Amino acid sequence: MQTIVVDPSRTVLKIVGGLLESAGHKAHPFTDGRDALECLRSNHDIDALITSVELPTISGIELCRQARSISSIHRPLYIMVMSSSQEQRKLVKALEGGADDFIGKPPVTEELFARLRAAERLGSMQRDLVRLATSDPLTGLLNRRAFFEKAEEVCAHAGAGSHLSAIMFDIDHFKRINDTYGHGAGDQVIRLVADQAMCASEIAGRLGGEEFALLLRGIKLPEAVKIAEDLRAAVAAMELSFEGDQVKLSCSFGVDEWEFGDTIDDLLRRVDLALYDAKAAGRNRVVAFDPVLSGLGSVKGTGIIRAIER
Repeated sequence: MQTIVVDPSRTVLKIVGGLLESAGHKAHPFTDGRDALECLRSNHDIDALITSVELPTISGIELCRQARSISSIHRPLYIMVMSSSQEQRKLVKALEGGADDFIGKPPVTEELFARLRAAERLGSMQRDLVRLATSDPLTGLLNRRAFFEKAEEVCAHAGAGSHLSAIMFDIDHFKRINDTYGHGAGDQVIRLVADQAMCASEIAGRLGGEEFALLLRGIKLPEAVKIAEDLRAAVAAMELSFEGDQVKLSCSFGVDEWEFGDTIDDLLRRVDLALYDAKAAGRNRVVAFDPVLSGLGSVKGTGIIRAIER
């Protein structure tokens, strides 16, 4: 674990830091709570915060409150307060402000290690719960809800001036594979395609069934089209055999780039329309959104949903 330790006494910092280091933990000692907060904001590998109640410039209670606001379900943080018996009232306020636990000051070695083991267990459990809540169980990609949550975040950054492109694709004639060879074969196909998608982008989601989506940060449309074409070729090159039959796969792709003023719904709606056009043009191809080809002009706010047998 990486642990921030905050106390106005350098002697206490040396004692606690030494205990942590002896147990294989990495300690980040601070005498000032503001410096500790800056370290917490910039270092996402911090697992725990141990702080005294009394600190210069910012109280331990306020430090707990602000540290808790920095943590999230995707960034678990265990907060422990060191206190003497004379600080019980302030200790209660610290717990109400976001602290998880408390320990005497100076801490007893065995008690400190036991509480840190509890922190590790809780952090591990929270990470497992987040993984289960955000991952598609079949492929390990982001599930639909998690993908759209991530997309909202990425789209907000695109609004600050960076590039963003999106790809949406699905497996051509997937129903035939399920109907002919069974759902086990269909699941295998989905996993294989998902593995390729994961290699193409760090933000990849399974939106449902045989449909997938990718977000490409810092990527302009021409490069996004190339990424989609490489992915299409990789899937087409797969050699699969079910029940003695050689089965060829293909996917159809829609691509577009974020435009100023877009919401993520605007972007993905255009990408979905481009995917529809790829299907209508014969499948196994990449199509960048073209308002003329789609016959819609601007599609912002139209709420149009088009369907086709995929």
